Amino acid sequence: MTGTAQDGGASALGNVIVAPETRALDELVAQLTPWLQARLPQANDLGIVDPSYPSGAGQSHETILFDAHWTENGAPVVQGCVVRIKPIRHQIFPDDLFIEQYRVMEALHRHGVRVAKPLWLEEDAALLGAPFFIMERVQGRVAVSIPPYREQGWVAEATPAQRRHLWEEGVRHLASIHTVPLTELQFLAGPEGARDGLKQEWDKYVRFVDWVSEDRPWPVLKAALERLRAQWPANQPAGLVWGDSRLGNLMYDANFDVVAIMDWEQPSLGGALHDLAWWLTMSEQMHGATAESPHLDGMGTRAETIALWEELTGISAQDIEWYEDFTRLKSSCLNVRMSALKGRPAPDEAWLAQRLKVTPPA
Repeated sequence: MTGTAQDGGASALGNVIVAPETRALDELVAQLTPWLQARLPQANDLGIVDPSYPSGAGQSHETILFDAHWTENGAPVVQGCVVRIKPIRHQIFPDDLFIEQYRVMEALHRHGVRVAKPLWLEEDAALLGAPFFIMERVQGRVAVSIPPYREQGWVAEATPAQRRHLWEEGVRHLASIHTVPLTELQFLAGPEGARDGLKQEWDKYVRFVDWVSEDRPWPVLKAALERLRAQWPANQPAGLVWGDSRLGNLMYDANFDVVAIMDWEQPSLGGALHDLAWWLTMSEQMHGATAESPHLDGMGTRAETIALWEELTGISAQDIEWYEDFTRLKSSCLNVRMSALKGRPAPDEAWLAQRLKVTPPA
């Protein structure tokens, strides 16, 4: 979460907080104030005010919004901030990429990609019980998942023309990620034999399947891996993987322009088509966008999204159907993991088999 997850329509959100865990915010203020003062030696009378958890988003990391204020050279200064704390007990992914998340944002910010400006990183867990970083708070609104943005809130209430602009802005900023040179992102290289490209992203999710299978077997996920491996795609363009490319991870202003791209917790050098496939799959899931219909009037169809992305990046989307199937495997791993973390019933294996296009378990 980069800034204020405010909903611009009739607020049905209430105070829905979906953070993996929460803490006493007055204690957080007491801990962070001297830490921040040490990083701003020129600041006088520094204070932290209005700490809060964002509503309707932020399931993977504990994320807290606040304002820091001080005087500097006799003038008042106010800095909106977001602190993002590394998950310890509620780890969604097997790979710890918390520090890499911060470094990716630094690199993208240098290249003009609209991410919140990273401000400070603390790798020592002593202060808050886990490493954390602070980034600039960007003001805007987010298409939240709880409740679904297709049903209520500012996206549902927008005009078709506004939604058309929102969709096009989203695809343009998605494409901007895939034009960033990889030379400054080599710290994202994977293990030996899977340093980058499709092999890196594949290795990540082979290990994810093994990880979620430690508690109980998931033959349907193993079968999906085998099916995908047998249909290995020819088109494997290079590129940064955002990892969670969807409308709900973009922040918009009142003019429906993107002001920030959020949630960089699982980046890789796996290739640009992974993000396009994730965007297409999540659009179908969240607001029903198919090849022929956008479901929400004004939003682009699947075919329109592919065409615009190809035009902007100069990258062919050939074999995108394979990457969409891979996305369904990835999100199935997440469903299994989130169900375990939240104590919910595990996903139905017959449903997973249908989704992953494999034979249901006997």
